[in-house]
Amino acid sequence: MVNALKVNSFKGKRKGPLVLCIMDGVGFGKYAEGDAVKASHTEYLDEALKKWPGTRLKAHGKAVGLPSDGDMGNSEVGHNAMGCGRVFAQGAKLVNKSIESGALFKGETWEKLTRNVKNTGGSLHFIGLLSDGNVHSHINHLKALINGAKESGVGKVRVHGLLDGRDVGETSALDYFTPFEEFLSSVSDSSFDARFASGGGRMNITMDRYDADWSMVERGWKTHVLAEGDIFPSATEAISELRKKTAAIDQDLPSFIVAGDDGKPAGPIVDGDSVVLFNFRGDRAIELTKAFEEGDEFNRFDRVRVPDVQYAGMMEYDGDAHIPSQYLVTPPAIDRTMAEYLVASNVKQFSISETQKFGHVTYFWNGNRTGYFDENLELYVEIPSDIVPFEQRPAMKCAEITDRLLEVIEAGEYEMIKLNFPNGDMVGHTGVFQAVLASMEVMDLQIGRLMKAVEKAGGILILTADHGNSDDMFEHNKKGEVVIKNNGKPKSKTSHSLNPVPFLIYDPSYNGEYSTQLNEGLGISSVAATTMNLLGFDAPEDYDSSIINLL
Repeated sequence: MVNALKVNSFKGKRKGPLVLCIMDGVGFGKYAEGDAVKASHTEYLDEALKKWPGTRLKAHGKAVGLPSDGDMGNSEVGHNAMGCGRVFAQGAKLVNKSIESGALFKGETWEKLTRNVKNTGGSLHFIGLLSDGNVHSHINHLKALINGAKESGVGKVRVHGLLDGRDVGETSALDYFTPFEEFLSSVSDSSFDARFASGGGRMNITMDRYDADWSMVERGWKTHVLAEGDIFPSATEAISELRKKTAAIDQDLPSFIVAGDDGKPAGPIVDGDSVVLFNFRGDRAIELTKAFEEGDEFNRFDRVRVPDVQYAGMMEYDGDAHIPSQYLVTPPAIDRTMAEYLVASNVKQFSISETQKFGHVTYFWNGNRTGYFDENLELYVEIPSDIVPFEQRPAMKCAEITDRLLEVIEAGEYEMIKLNFPNGDMVGHTGVFQAVLASMEVMDLQIGRLMKAVEKAGGILILTADHGNSDDMFEHNKKGEVVIKNNGKPKSKTSHSLNPVPFLIYDPSYNGEYSTQLNEGLGISSVAATTMNLLGFDAPEDYDSSIINLL
């Protein structure tokens, strides 16, 4: 429990709500070529950048709790930081520490997993994203786990590798899978057998989130657990052949099975095995975890058979629901979030997005916490996302989100309103430049609608973002030149960027209450204190400093 916030000099200065609009994946591009934000026709955003009080915020690396400033930010850590007003050690940083200290391999969960397969003669399976993107997972973590398994006396390891192509280059899978096959071969000997068992693109199988498309998880289950699908001699050959056959980029590549020495699937998951989902980020890990852990009440798809295994995640993916029941690394305990403070201060709050980012303005914003702090003071609204490739629907649901927002703003019931427009991130991940342009332009139209509603209500509108993506759509070489493919077109970049993001204030009723010269050099964690200030409260002393200075 937290105490109510102290009232500041801005309290009561606006009759309308504070509307916080998170333009997911919208940053300031480093390069002119490939910056879809700048290339888009966005009259309202352009006006905001020219006329509104604004600054640039850090949204990656150490500013959001990641190990180094070479690490891209992501929506989860970004919303954590904005929602709690401070920076906590996140994902990869926690796993790195646990591996380096040896704590992971001394923990009860690791001991239980390895003891199980030593007793049964079964396999220790590792399922997860195989790249160094460091957003959901890191290939070095998997190497450490496999080396740890060998040192622990495990006899058989099977890897179920998911192709990335979003947090790394869109067709870079062989840069990871081929050397990893060599690594598995190098650590194998007469008493230790390590090899690939299955794989597939992360947006084709396994890694769905927010209950958006359980058919992805079903395809993953059939691939990893049941070992159903086309069989190939190696993961490298599978990727090469499927790429020729489908022309799909990595994230969309169909699933495949790798053969053992006898030509049969090398690693179906069966009774007596142990399974580790080695992704450390929670959103795209929860559904597969439920498929393994839930009993007869599971009804998302026919699992055919549910093996009796010891299952664990790299981390606890949902602290409230305790998913999974076993995990290797303890996640950060994020407490005293902005939403909790506002509830304690009797501020009514409204949060909305579509399915793809609904969890970000609720669960992640609230410190990895499910549910309301107070149902009487909060309302969460989810607009169902389309289940189609986002390049085919670049508008996504931003118009529907805005439709509901206009009703809420006009009704005047809520003092604090936050929303997430997913377009810049979700369409940005497709790598389709034209679609990203369209997504930016339709989002901009919605910003215009919000501006008019906020002005009429006498409120304030803040535009910001959780990280960059659509601002960096082309691969560049070390000289800063666009990488050109054999067909003469720029090579698409589907990952997040390291670029700063905007923070812009639209305040039609401004009357000199704060300096329009905003503070610089801050991270997105400062959004929380700033929001509290503009709602009429002082932020907690240990929150990162506000972007505004009240006069």
